[in-house]
Amino acid sequence: MKISALQIFWIMAIYQFGMTLLLTQSPAIAASKQDAWISMAIAGIAGVVITIIGGKLSLLYPKQTFFEYCQTILGKWLGKLIVLPFFIQLFLTMGVILRQSSDIIHMTLFRKTPLVLLIILMIYLMVYLTYRGGIEGIGRCSEIFGPIIFLVTFITLMLSINNIEWKQILPIYADTGWKEILKGSLAPISFGAEGILIMMLTFFIQEPKKGVSFAIRAVGMVSVFITIITIEVIMVFGAGLSSRMWYPYFEMVRFISIMEFLQNIEIFVIVIWFLSVFIKLSTFLFITSFGISAFFHLKDWKKAVWISAIPLIPLSIFYPNIVSASIVFPEKIFIPYILPINMIGIPLVLLVVGTIRKNLSIGKD
Repeated sequence: MKISALQIFWIMAIYQFGMTLLLTQSPAIAASKQDAWISMAIAGIAGVVITIIGGKLSLLYPKQTFFEYCQTILGKWLGKLIVLPFFIQLFLTMGVILRQSSDIIHMTLFRKTPLVLLIILMIYLMVYLTYRGGIEGIGRCSEIFGPIIFLVTFITLMLSINNIEWKQILPIYADTGWKEILKGSLAPISFGAEGILIMMLTFFIQEPKKGVSFAIRAVGMVSVFITIITIEVIMVFGAGLSSRMWYPYFEMVRFISIMEFLQNIEIFVIVIWFLSVFIKLSTFLFITSFGISAFFHLKDWKKAVWISAIPLIPLSIFYPNIVSASIVFPEKIFIPYILPINMIGIPLVLLVVGTIRKNLSIGKD
């Protein structure tokens, strides 16, 4: 299973884009008001740096999977132990995303459809793509969906220009300060830091160095898009109103009306957002399934797809409502634990120890 550098570009761009766009603007604006775009820019830079760390780590051993080079760097038992937090992260994150995405689809499109049915349908779709196509199938879908997602987003930005008021973005910095701006960057950083997962995907890229470079560019492109969208949302609604909205970008698109002819185009946003979530969940499911098969030495990684998918049903239902999934989980679990440990701490330790061991082995040779 090998994918091209362009395919990893679109995989990274898509799975970074959808959830970041929909779920991080409101908390960022609530914390840093009209300076939320600065928070988004800071989060984007942090996401790029974290992706670079993951890329450099994976390029130390490009012919080994993440689960193999963890054991090469730290030894058999410690190498196995250190991957366990990533399994926990992936399962918890997939459960939360399933709940969030199903809730949004339930509220906007299928109000009378049981929520659990939407969750099961989403799981079936991601299992089908992962089982039948693997990372190659995900890559091909991303090549098709990616340009469409970003083109539609760009068009919505152009159509919203008539609704902006430039004064809404002012004053810059005067009403907040670096403390509030940094606080506002925490939510988008938690999503942007998922670029670290390049360390689990490099093994499947035909040209690893080129693929890592493209992945970093993808995170950078998404960061620029999110920052621009945040600026436009603030200029349309103002910081006060947009901070009280669940999904400011979605509301901005609903606000579009061109000569009372071009209206109600938010359905296109729901479609592209669904495609983004679908690619993200399928990618996470592939990483989890492949990792479980490596951890338990299964000959066929596809057998682990169902093992990974079935627990997602109770995990997604576990959250009583969208508030628990969208606010409590990030604030109580993701930001204080997963972000510093899984996305910064462990990769940095692996990079430092791996680099030292690599240099020592070269010196001996």
